[in-house]
Amino acid sequence: MKRTFMCIDLKSFFASCECIDRGLDPFKVPLVVASTTQGQGALTLAITPCLKKQGIKSRGRLYEIPKGVKYMIVDPRMKLYSEMSMKVVSIYLDFVDTKDLHIYSIDECFLDVTSYLKYYGKTDVELAEEILKTVEQKTGLTANCGIGPNMLLAKIAMDTEAKLYKNGIAKWTMDDVQKKLWKISPLSDMWGIGPAMEKKLNNLGMYSVGDVAKHDKEDFRKKFGVMGVQLWRSCNGLDESIISDLKVPPKEKSFSHSQMLHKDYYKANIGILVEEMVEVVCARLRASNYDCQLISFGLGYNKYVTGGFYHSMKLDAPTRDPKEIIKVCNQMIEQYYDGSAIRKIMISLGKLSQNNSIQLNLFKDFEKEQRDEKLNHSIDIVKAKFGKNSLVKASALLEDSTILERNEKIGGHHE
Repeated sequence: MKRTFMCIDLKSFFASCECIDRGLDPFKVPLVVASTTQGQGALTLAITPCLKKQGIKSRGRLYEIPKGVKYMIVDPRMKLYSEMSMKVVSIYLDFVDTKDLHIYSIDECFLDVTSYLKYYGKTDVELAEEILKTVEQKTGLTANCGIGPNMLLAKIAMDTEAKLYKNGIAKWTMDDVQKKLWKISPLSDMWGIGPAMEKKLNNLGMYSVGDVAKHDKEDFRKKFGVMGVQLWRSCNGLDESIISDLKVPPKEKSFSHSQMLHKDYYKANIGILVEEMVEVVCARLRASNYDCQLISFGLGYNKYVTGGFYHSMKLDAPTRDPKEIIKVCNQMIEQYYDGSAIRKIMISLGKLSQNNSIQLNLFKDFEKEQRDEKLNHSIDIVKAKFGKNSLVKASALLEDSTILERNEKIGGHHE
């Protein structure tokens, strides 16, 4: 079935909300949203289109704004942004049902309008124009919209091309994959490719999306695992996911674990917490004799930035191997993490199956897997008898580790 998706992003959302609340025009007023208590080193969370026209970049530091540029600074007000976001979502729900709406972030949503075009008697572009016009009339906010046959192309059309048009709308089809998608360079301009992955691909001689798309898929599988296959598919414009896939049934069994962090973490020191949390949920998998085939992982940013990401990855075969799960989590960090300060980590292992058989894989060392499984089982026995802190890795003594205190009051739940 051919589908039509829209990806709608509110322009300069935080800064626009501040202007609208003050009765100002974001296209005429140079306003910056940043913490006024952090001095010139404060992160600019958002700037108005007025400043963007002057070449100023959002998500920089105040001291990076040229001295000759005049602007006003306001502190972030998350309650205001949440209220405005809810108003916009309610407008989307005037056009589509809840099941056809996915809230991607506080200022960005996906809509599946496949079954609504005939109902409204409009083309996809005409419907997008009406939705954007309604949002502006009722809230004062302006938006860009990407339209595509799948969520991926709708998102990339919005990210790369919608801002170039007066109506803020760009439509891509599969015919645009080679003509437009493959031309994207540098690779970090592609949704889902972060700086770390870009560097790895550059080292392999790949500098454009087309370079990645033309590369051998199985070679990516060997180098990057299941994330490598997804990368190849994305660069070829392939995405079969639908919004209902993102609405996980609450009764589905899963092992999950999350923690709020007492300080800001970044890529340099978040790895130790990811490993510790994976070890915890994998121990519970082993205790219940389960394997998992779906790994869901996400990071939440601090209150001054908000947002984050939460994505799921289905494995080729069930596993309970912590190393394999950690690898997938780290690949998601490389693919989706934008460098913001981290204050929350979420891990969930789903699509559970009883570990009653052996899954052979030509690309893995079966004997080593068996040895690792026995070692993990022995560790579980020691911890069950003498307490969770009776046997921990040396990294638990590092300043960034939280495992010792969390072992005293471990979180997570088995639904």
